[in-house]
Amino acid sequence: MKLDGRIAIVTGGASGFGRGIAERFAREGARLAILDIDIGAATSLAAALSAEAIAVRCDVSAFDEVRDAVARTVERFGGLDIVVNNAGTSHANKPLLEVSEEEFDRVFAVNVKSIFNMAHAAVPHLRRRGGGVILNIGSTAGIRPRPGLTWYNASKGAVNTLTKSMAVELAPDRIRVVAIAPVAGETPLLATFLGEDTPERRARFLSTIPWGRFSTPEDVAAAAAFLVSDEADMITGTVVEVDGGRCV
Repeated sequence: MKLDGRIAIVTGGASGFGRGIAERFAREGARLAILDIDIGAATSLAAALSAEAIAVRCDVSAFDEVRDAVARTVERFGGLDIVVNNAGTSHANKPLLEVSEEEFDRVFAVNVKSIFNMAHAAVPHLRRRGGGVILNIGSTAGIRPRPGLTWYNASKGAVNTLTKSMAVELAPDRIRVVAIAPVAGETPLLATFLGEDTPERRARFLSTIPWGRFSTPEDVAAAAAFLVSDEADMITGTVVEVDGGRCV
């Protein structure tokens, strides 16, 4: 119960890594707002987790929707302590010149602008609480990029850099900012990363991970629960690689 009584927001919380984080936070005692564009899935998860969990429909690329979702969370629970910027998307694995402008804009809107939106909406509430934690979900793609996902790689590189910059700027407010960089996992985005989800492509990718498997939502959730807890009080501006050694 290391998050007992804490009030947390998890974006993209209805599936993949976000769902794993939401489930873990609920077990650790957090009061939880699950933000997702799929309100049906978010509502079902919130009902299954706890009476202290709510679902809020939110397109994280839309400033007004993020602002309103944070306001609903604060109204329901009385404050805000933790924000997990997990929602993400990618273009398909393909040559960089084959990615359309629309695909590029969507990737940066969901992966990068969303953090801008959330900072504007959430930081004032964290300051009023006397501090808190912002956890950004990046990717090994932003640390050890590979061809085929160039623009996605760039968006996750931005997540890693802004995590460090935010951490320095918000430290006087006692707001820690940290990130997790998972290797590809068993989530809805896996086929997008691979280009095509076939046994051959999976085997080729797995051969680059020394630990020999993809990441799981449980792997990311375990790291997230530690990083947002008081046990990590001296950790800020850090990007934690949950990658089975891929970035070595």
